[in-house]
Amino acid sequence: MTGLSDSFQRPIDYLRISVTDRCNLRCRYCMPAEGIRLMPHADILSYEEIYDVAATAAGLGINKIRITGGEPLVRIGLPELVRMLVQLDCMDDISLTTNGTLLAYYAAELKSAGLRRVNVSLDTLKPDKFKQITRGSRLDEVQKGIEVARSAGLNPLKINVVVMPGVNDDELLDFAARTVHDGWHIRFIEHMPFGENTPSSPFIPLTEIKQRLAALGELEPCSVRGNGPAKYFRLPQAKGTIGFITPVSEHFCFHCNRLRLTADGKLRPCLLSEEEIDLRQPLRNGISSTELKSLIEKAVARKPLRHRLADGRVPQGRPFSQVGG
Repeated sequence: MTGLSDSFQRPIDYLRISVTDRCNLRCRYCMPAEGIRLMPHADILSYEEIYDVAATAAGLGINKIRITGGEPLVRIGLPELVRMLVQLDCMDDISLTTNGTLLAYYAAELKSAGLRRVNVSLDTLKPDKFKQITRGSRLDEVQKGIEVARSAGLNPLKINVVVMPGVNDDELLDFAARTVHDGWHIRFIEHMPFGENTPSSPFIPLTEIKQRLAALGELEPCSVRGNGPAKYFRLPQAKGTIGFITPVSEHFCFHCNRLRLTADGKLRPCLLSEEEIDLRQPLRNGISSTELKSLIEKAVARKPLRHRLADGRVPQGRPFSQVGG
C-alpha cells in the first residue's frame, strides 16, 4: 500500500459508495415531490463492479468505506456487498448511511455480514412533521430501526439532523436532550445549497446552534469514532454526544479525505463540484487493474482545494440523491 494524497498533500483514505439512486422517501431538501428521473438498471454498477473499484482503491490506500444511496437498503442483497467488502485487506471500517425506514429488517443481517456502524438521517422527532419533511413516511419505523440497530451492535449509531430554519430548528433542544437521556449521538448539519437550492438558501450557522444549546449546559469537546468532518461535544452527564458538521459557515475542505463513487460508476473528487471520471465504461470494456488505478489517481489529482459556495457556485448537474452525500 502506497497511500493516496491529492495535489494539496491531503491524504485520501475514504471512499463513499452510492449503490442506488432509488429512495423510498421524498425529503424536501433532497428530492422533488415527483421524484427524479431514475437511472436505467443497466447503468447501475453491479456489486462485482463496485468490489473491483473498492479493491483497487484499497490497494492504493483507501481503508474506509461508507455505503450510501439514494436509500441503500432499497437495493436487493446489500448485505452480500458488505460481505464482499469486508474481505478486502487493510479495510479498517465499513459503515452505512440510511433513512432508517428499513433498518429494523436488515440490521442483524448487516451486522452479521460485517458492517461496523450506521448513520441514520432523522430531521424531526414529531410524527406529523416527519410526514411533512419526508412527504409521507412514518417516524415510528425509523425509531424502531434505530433501536434494533443499536441492539444488534451497529454502534456508535449516529443521528444526522439537517437543521432547517422554520422547519425543525425548534427541535434543537429536543434532539440534544436525547444525548443525555437516551445516549444518542446527534450530528447537527448545516442546510447546504445544492441543485435547486440557491446559494442564498437559509441556514442556521454553528454559532447560533451552539447558543441555543447553551440552555442545556456547557458543551465539552470529546471524540467519537468516525471518518467524517464532525466536531464532537458532550453535555454534562450525557452518555451520548453532539456533533456539528458545518459545510457552509466553517467549511472543512482543507481536511477532506474522501472520494465518491456514484451508483452509475462516476468517481467524483468533490461533493460540491461537477467534476467526474467515468469508471463504468472502462470496467465493462475490461480495463486492467493498472489502468483502473490510474483513473483513481487521476480523480484524486483533480480534487479542488475547496468548494465554491461562498462564490455563489452551486453544483447543478445531479440531484443530491444521486451523489450520495
